[in-house]
Formats: sequence, C-alpha cells, structure tokens
Amino acid sequence: MVTTRVSQTLATLFQFGRRYARSGNSNRPTYHLRDGRPPESRDAGFTILEILVVITIIGLLIGLVAPAALRQLGGARVSVAKQSIERLATVLDLYNLDMGSYPTTEQGLDALVKKPSAAANWNGPYLKGEAAPLDPWNHPYIYRNPSERPGHDYDLCSNGANPDGAKEQLCNL
Repeated sequence: MVTTRVSQTLATLFQFGRRYARSGNSNRPTYHLRDGRPPESRDAGFTILEILVVITIIGLLIGLVAPAALRQLGGARVSVAKQSIERLATVLDLYNLDMGSYPTTEQGLDALVKKPSAAANWNGPYLKGEAAPLDPWNHPYIYRNPSERPGHDYDLCSNGANPDGAKEQLCNL
C-alpha cells in the first residue's frame, strides 16, 4: 500500500514536471493533474514512514533524558533530607534551650509538636503541623537520645530511599 502510494506520487510528479516544462507559463495553476484537485489537498497528511521516524526520535530522546532526570531527582531528595535534618537540629536546639535537655527517644520528634507530660518550660509547638515531619521519601526520621555515635548529643537520621537500609543513612553532623 505504501509502495503503491509512493509510486503514484512519483508518477504524478513526473507528469506534472513534463507538463509544466512544456507549458512555459509559470503562472499557470496546477489543477490540470490527473485527479483535478489542488496540490494542497493532494499533499495533506503524513506517510507512515514519517510518523515512525518522528516516534523513533521522540523515543530516543526520552531514553536519553529520562535517566538523567531521575538521577537529578534522587540527588534533590538527598539534598532536601540533609537540609531538613539541619533545620530539625536547630529546632531541637531551641527545645533544649527551653527545656534544659533534648527530647528522649521515647518522646521522639513528637515532643516538638505536642507538649510532653510534665514539661513545665515547653514553649511550643516548635514545628507547624499535627505530627512530626517525614523525610522526602515519606518515612519518619530516626531520633535517638542519647546518641549511638561518639561526640553527638542525639542522632537524627533518615534511611534515604531504603526504609530499612542503614548503609545509606543521612544523619546530623
């Protein structure tokens, strides 16, 4: 079907070229071809080959651009997690100034949102919202007081994309 159309188109163009060359009149309309329709209506539309080429080019572009975009998205989440941990560390320092100590592991980050029992100097809520914030992967931050790392008062970490993997943990400095 495609070869038939291509051969008909070539034959029409060849006939048009011979007739146009013989006429010598450049202003003569081209309605004199075999079907009597103007060229705009004969040439309207795309061939299947043209459509396949365009789809292939689009597919190649998506194949090359999509992995780079996903890598950037992953890097952005890590950056947001690090910044969020720094911001939460600042809020925990404010809590420490008011209360005299950091929240216990049992109280967790909820102590920044809801007043813990027997907390006389609590000037919160220290964070907006009803609950403790989640990391960029929608997992809760890991909070431990006292810290399991030497030289830190507490641990505030995110497991990253792996909710159970400790090897990619992002923690406070």
